Amino acid sequence: MDLKQFLQEYEHCSCGQKHECSLKDVQIGSGYVHRVGEILKKNGFPRNLLLVADKTTLAVSEGITQSLKDFDVTLKVYDRLRVARMDDVRAIEAYFNEGIEAVLSVGTGSLNDPCRLACARHNKMFAIFATAPSMDGFASASSPIVDHGFKLSYQAKNPEVIIADTKILAQAPVELKSAGFGDMVAKYVALIDWKISNIVLGLPCCEKVFALTRYAADRVMRNAVKVTANDEEAAAVIFEGLLYTGMAMGFVKNSHPASGAEHVMAHYMECKELLEGKEPNFHGEDVGVCTLVMLEYYERLAQYSCVRAHRERNDWQDICEVYGPLAEEMLKLNTPHTITEEVDLALLEEKFGEFRALVKSVPSSKELRDKMKIAGCKTTIAEIGKTETFARECFLYHPYMRRRVSFRRLANMMDFIQ
Repeated sequence: MDLKQFLQEYEHCSCGQKHECSLKDVQIGSGYVHRVGEILKKNGFPRNLLLVADKTTLAVSEGITQSLKDFDVTLKVYDRLRVARMDDVRAIEAYFNEGIEAVLSVGTGSLNDPCRLACARHNKMFAIFATAPSMDGFASASSPIVDHGFKLSYQAKNPEVIIADTKILAQAPVELKSAGFGDMVAKYVALIDWKISNIVLGLPCCEKVFALTRYAADRVMRNAVKVTANDEEAAAVIFEGLLYTGMAMGFVKNSHPASGAEHVMAHYMECKELLEGKEPNFHGEDVGVCTLVMLEYYERLAQYSCVRAHRERNDWQDICEVYGPLAEEMLKLNTPHTITEEVDLALLEEKFGEFRALVKSVPSSKELRDKMKIAGCKTTIAEIGKTETFARECFLYHPYMRRRVSFRRLANMMDFIQ
C-alpha cells in the first residue's frame, strides 16, 4: 500500500469535509515482526514505550521484543482480553504518569481499543502490530468500549503506524480470520443505513468515502475462498481490505461507514450477555450473523411499494424493563427527545423508493450467506450460541442503544403498503 498516495486522493474532497488521518506508515510483509523496532524508530517513536499484548498475541509475535532493543520497553500482558472496558483505558493512562511516551498494541480489537482511546486522551503516539485479520478497526479513529455495562464507540485516534507480518496473519486461527470476514460483510448494511441517515436527517455522507467502504467490502468478498487458507499473499490482500474501512471511519470521524443496525444489534447481544457473566463471541461472529438477519429483513421491507409514515410509538416502561440495569444509559441517548423526532414524515414517505433501491444495490442475503460459508463463518443464530427468543429481543430492542437512524429503526414509523 502506497499510503502517501492513497491519502493524497482524499485531500480537498468535493464533499467539503477535511478527511484527516494521522497514519504515517503502513508496513505489511513477510517476516516484519523482526522489523517492528526499525519501523517505529524511522517514524519518530520516542524511547519509553509501553507494549500491550496478551499471552497469546505475544507468543505468536516471537522476536518482537528483540526488535525493540533501541527502546526502553514496559510490558503490559493480559492473560486474555476479550472485552475492552473503560477500566482498561484507565490502566493504560496510568502508565503515562510513569514516563511512558508511546504505546505499541500487539494484537487486535479489544487489545487495540483501550490503547487507542488512552493515547488520544493524552496525545501519545500509538502503533499496532496486527496478529490476525480478524476485524476492520486497525486504522479506525474510534474505540468501542464497555462502560457501566454499556458498549459505545468513543472518538479516539488513528494509530501513527500499523505493521503486519503476513506469515503471522496467514497462520492465525481460522475462527479469527472468519470473524474478520463477518465484520466486513456488515459494511453492506452499514452503507444502507448511512445513506438513509443522510437522506432523512441530512447527516454528511461523503460519496468518495462511501465508495471506499464499498470497494473494501467487495474486495474481501472476492477473496472469500482464500480466507481460511494459510496463504501469505491472500492474508495481505484481506488485511489491506480491512484497513480501508478503518480509514473510512477516520476520514469522516464516525463509524457510519462501517457500522449500522447489524453492529448495534451485536453490541446489544454482547452487553446483555456481559450482564449474565457470559463471555461474548468474537465480534465478527455475532456481527456477521446479525448482518444476515438485518439484510433479510431489509429485503422484505423493500418488497413493498410505498409506506404511510407516523411517529414512533414507544412503550418506554416496557423498553426499560427489557434493558434492566442498562436502562439508565439507554435513556440518556433518547432524552430529551429521540432521534426519530427529527425525521420529516412526508420525506420518509417520499424517499421510500430510494431506500428500496439502496437495499437492492448491495449483494443479497443469499449471496452473503454463501460467501460466509465459504469463508468458514457462522451463519445462524444457533451457531453463535443464541436462542431464537433472545435473538428476537435483540432485533426488537437494540435500536434504542444508539442515537442513530437506521432502516430498522425507521421501520417502527412505517405502515407498509403492497
